[in-house]
Amino acid sequence: MTLDDVPQSVREAERRSKHHEADVVVVGAGVFGCAAAFAFANQGRSVILLERWMHEPDRIVGELLQPGGVAALRKLGLEQCLEGIDAIPCYGYHVIYHGDDVAIPYPVVDADGNVLNNGKQDSEEKQALNQTHKRPEGRAFHHGRFIMKLREACAAHPNITIFETTVTSTIDDEHSSQVLGVAARTTDKDTGEKKADFFFGGLTIIADGYDSKFRKQYIGRTPIVRSKFYALELIDCPCPPQGFGHVVIGKASPVLLYQIGTHETRALFDVPEKLAAASPQNGGVRGYIQNTVLPTLPATVRPSVVAALADGRIPKSMPNSWLPPAKQTQHAGVLVLGDAYNMRHPLTGGGMTVAFNDVVLLAELLSPEKVPVLADSAAVQAAMAEFHWRRKALTSIINVLAQALYSLFSAQDRQLLALQMGCFRYFQMGITDQPMGLMGGMIQRPLVLAYHFFSVAFVAIWCNAVAVCGGSLLGLWKLPLAIVDAVLILWRASVVFLPVLWTESR
Repeated sequence: MTLDDVPQSVREAERRSKHHEADVVVVGAGVFGCAAAFAFANQGRSVILLERWMHEPDRIVGELLQPGGVAALRKLGLEQCLEGIDAIPCYGYHVIYHGDDVAIPYPVVDADGNVLNNGKQDSEEKQALNQTHKRPEGRAFHHGRFIMKLREACAAHPNITIFETTVTSTIDDEHSSQVLGVAARTTDKDTGEKKADFFFGGLTIIADGYDSKFRKQYIGRTPIVRSKFYALELIDCPCPPQGFGHVVIGKASPVLLYQIGTHETRALFDVPEKLAAASPQNGGVRGYIQNTVLPTLPATVRPSVVAALADGRIPKSMPNSWLPPAKQTQHAGVLVLGDAYNMRHPLTGGGMTVAFNDVVLLAELLSPEKVPVLADSAAVQAAMAEFHWRRKALTSIINVLAQALYSLFSAQDRQLLALQMGCFRYFQMGITDQPMGLMGGMIQRPLVLAYHFFSVAFVAIWCNAVAVCGGSLLGLWKLPLAIVDAVLILWRASVVFLPVLWTESR
């Protein structure tokens, strides 16, 4: 048999396993890395996927996938990864505001995922839509189980070879400074010793997560961290309504509750940096949860939280980071993507939706029809310039929404507290279809977000005016105070929203 008689797929597999060469080298077998490797492999590209630790990860974020993320996963051919992991359907959010509550389901969509009831249809029209169309669903699950399913899909793909290795640096061409691949340290299975290893590709994609070792080198930005999420896993915790993510807003920073398995519910407690109530003198994070947060939670949830705290251990934590995206057209042969490239506060659960939609767009722009050879750095950089702007239709919405809502839900000053109340009243008025379409990754029009955010501001101004004036003629003498408050509330809303929107839209 001659070399020409050997199938191309077999030659490529040997090239990857023996010579460590491929069209694409992907660093990091997490959410973005696995999806990107699978997408390029489906296009016929030869892919090497590198991961430091192939065991099931144990993380407390990346456990909720919005409907827009489910749709993107379907486009990538990876929807089966949601099966067999005890994933729980998510139908929307349930907001608890100082004991009062409102459920805000995802809006009705058509067969193509387009939101139908965008306007202010009356109840009969909405009821008719509910009967003829299905509402979309998100999914909540154990992060590690989902990652292992993604890795299994990659391992089964004939165009992907996975190596368990620790990447230490990139390899640059001495003459052109183009990245040719990565250097790594791989454990020898026979001796147990780590040895130098090298992997080469026409394009290197680095997706090494929120604590990226390559971000400073290639992105040059540092994430902004204002708080951490501390997590508990609650067992058999009753938290109606079933199938909704719960946001608790009270005297404490916001708390998230969502079911991630048949018996498990994730509880995430936001703890701002240097919070006095969580200081060692006040019992640390456990003391903060017990003394400040617990009284704000629904009565049905409290026993499960007490039981979860009984082990005496400090809950697991993750930093809540904001990292605006930057253009990636400066470095030839390498891209930094996923959480290493762009992050937002996980309050709205939009991270994986951004990641999967980014992969869909990246695969389209770097398809073999548009970029036949991925080593063509000029063609890749031109595609990435387009990628930077086209992704904003979705990602700017999710990123801005996450940062703005966190500012409202963790409010401490008078104007933000008024906006917080206005946001809840807005939901109570039934204006939820477009806001939930935005949060769920289904509406990709940033102007819709701006419209609703400032509509919330005017509702907050009205509610505050009623509270200040007392709703009677005798209260009119306080009208000047209400007008001053109105200006301050509108100004505060602008300060919260516009700088983040500007940063994300550049």
